[in-house]
Amino acid sequence: MPTTSQDVFGTPCWISLTARDLEAAQHFYGAVLGWHFRQGQMGDAFSVAFLDGAPVAGIGALAESFAVSVAWIPYFAVADADATAARIRERTGTVAVGPLSFGLGRAALAADPHGAIFGIWQGRVIRDWAVGHSRAPAGLELYTRDAFAAAIFYGEVLGWANEQNGCCTVSYEDDQVVLAHAGQPVARLRGGAIEETPDPQVRPRWHVHFRVPDLDEAVNTATLLGGTAVTPVQADENHRWITLRDPDGGLFTVTTAVPERAQDPDGDPGAEPAAAPA
Repeated sequence: MPTTSQDVFGTPCWISLTARDLEAAQHFYGAVLGWHFRQGQMGDAFSVAFLDGAPVAGIGALAESFAVSVAWIPYFAVADADATAARIRERTGTVAVGPLSFGLGRAALAADPHGAIFGIWQGRVIRDWAVGHSRAPAGLELYTRDAFAAAIFYGEVLGWANEQNGCCTVSYEDDQVVLAHAGQPVARLRGGAIEETPDPQVRPRWHVHFRVPDLDEAVNTATLLGGTAVTPVQADENHRWITLRDPDGGLFTVTTAVPERAQDPDGDPGAEPAAAPA
């Protein structure tokens, strides 16, 4: 049986870029992330990105049509788009577009009370697409002023941590709110002193992380194609990552696993992982 948004309500079920130029966005992300594209079911202005034959994300030339910024936007599964849109408005959020019928479902673009843009989706969803798994994005984070207040807003709007079977759970770990579904983390909400400013680097927003096999190659390709590095390369014991801006201003992070240390015959660690570029 197909999976529907009601089966996974409250979870991020898709990621889509609102772009100005579909062809240019496809060229950039195809080169940087190794994606291939097919036209979606919603017309010439939409395409679906595939990696190794699996759908990863969408791109829609919507930024100018709907007067929204170029940005990666997460869509959350809901059982009823109209009822969810009403709850967003009741809780001082904004519904900018929709709900409208698209392909096999209904969607809306909204903003939470601090201005972070997100989408809702009612309809069929891709089975087994989940943040952190397979070819789906590696991570999804909300950067906001008050993670606790944001968790209350999204929890009430999307039905997090309620008594229904299959709903998302919410926990607090290291000053973050962690959203999980079926025991697996699918999003994190981070609070902090974020200033009120139009600068896309600091305003409240949802932020997406994508895996790449070679971080340095992805950064070099992005730069050659007009992208820019927003942060230096960062690393912990497991991963290296960097935040990039595409040529139209869309922000995203690329991440890769740190190579395992070589072992000598006595079992002692050998060379350290390659140092991050300056």
